[in-house]
Amino acid sequence: MRKLYDWVLSWAQTKYGTAALFIFAFIESVFFPIPPDVLLIALALGVSAKAFKYALVCTIGSVTGAIVGYTIGYYAWLTDSGEFTGFANFFFAHIPGFTTDLYFRIKSLFNEWDFWVIFTAGFTPIPYKVFTITSGVFDINFIMFLTASIISRGARFFLVAWLLWKFGPSIKQFIDKYFNLLAVAFTVLLVGGFVLIKFVF
Repeated sequence: MRKLYDWVLSWAQTKYGTAALFIFAFIESVFFPIPPDVLLIALALGVSAKAFKYALVCTIGSVTGAIVGYTIGYYAWLTDSGEFTGFANFFFAHIPGFTTDLYFRIKSLFNEWDFWVIFTAGFTPIPYKVFTITSGVFDINFIMFLTASIISRGARFFLVAWLLWKFGPSIKQFIDKYFNLLAVAFTVLLVGGFVLIKFVF
């Protein structure tokens, strides 16, 4: 994993950095284990004036990949009899963190929270790919899925870009150490607020 991480990071030193950012953001939404934030941070630190451009590229790549993940889940995950296809079993066997137990737990989450499940997966460190594919499998409303993906992925990548643009290299250590924790905390507070409103009113 460390070698893979370093390989992704190395693209920031090439003229293909922007294209690589799009590709890594795209495939991370389907199967790739390294989040695109790694390359986004490196590129934005190199040219802070382009930080928001990189965030946009990252968002477009990620959401496009999410649509592919949704399509895979919708068309290629289950047989007509409801059994897992060979393609699905390949994912369970080879994609880190993608297990049958997690799959069935996500199904129950979707039944209760739909939009917020996708938003949480898109904004926090939770593996987004698991939720893009299962959204298709469970036939989640596509417009809602797309809206939640755009908002959550955009919010995450543009927040990273803004921090780097505003504070420069000095913020990198903070992002590396605390960003994911703060993203989780923010999401818990946001979703918790809506849950509170739901039960109070």
